[in-house]
Amino acid sequence: MIAKIGKGSNMYGAILYNQQKLDRENGAVLLLNKIPDTVDGRYSVAYFNKCFEPYLSANIKTEKTVRHISLNPDPANKVSDEQFTEMAQEYMERMGYGNQPYIVFKHTDIDRTHIHIVSTSVGIDGKKIPDDYDHPRSMAICRDLEQKYNLQKATEQEQKQAYKVFKPVDYHKGDVKSQIASVVRHLPKYYSFSTMGSYNALLSLFNITAEEVKGELNGQTVSGLVYVALDENGNKASNPFRASLFGVNRQQKVDIL
Repeated sequence: MIAKIGKGSNMYGAILYNQQKLDRENGAVLLLNKIPDTVDGRYSVAYFNKCFEPYLSANIKTEKTVRHISLNPDPANKVSDEQFTEMAQEYMERMGYGNQPYIVFKHTDIDRTHIHIVSTSVGIDGKKIPDDYDHPRSMAICRDLEQKYNLQKATEQEQKQAYKVFKPVDYHKGDVKSQIASVVRHLPKYYSFSTMGSYNALLSLFNITAEEVKGELNGQTVSGLVYVALDENGNKASNPFRASLFGVNRQQKVDIL
């Protein structure tokens, strides 16, 4: 089993990406930790987002307040909902997030059923949950969970890939084109999307948005995709960059993590 830890500042985008799986009946909520359930068991992005507000509002100086984690058993392993729930609880407890609000989503739109966990790195006191050496700790926990639940051990290559962390674009640092490229070129290896809405929900986690543009060339209608960096408030903060610069095709099919 491999785990991927995404660190960002867009809670709305993280929830939206997972909520869209629920809306298309390609997912389910397995667990709500320190988040009250709804009367009818139905959820919305607005509801979940509101549940995290007290923590995000208390934030003192943490920049990357969102944790978006995926736990991915080998496709050959058949993991029950109960086991997924237990694994998520043990993982979050050992990573230091046991007392944090978090949501465990199960994704079922590909053969490799897996879970996503959305939480915040800010405690109710506004202080950051320590995350020193979180990737080595995460890998150690995954090895223990593999043994505990008799799961197939992740290969050495998969373990190395698990260390890859996509960094949100920071337009203040300059060279925005290279920052966007580092995300959009590798994103298809780890995530899947079926609509522009779900793609943009995913991109928003990295302070990027994509837009379809249409025009005419030699009398023929042509269309394409452009990428723009966003600031911390979700506003456009760069010139648009054509998708062709990054070798990205919106129609390509990719795996989800």
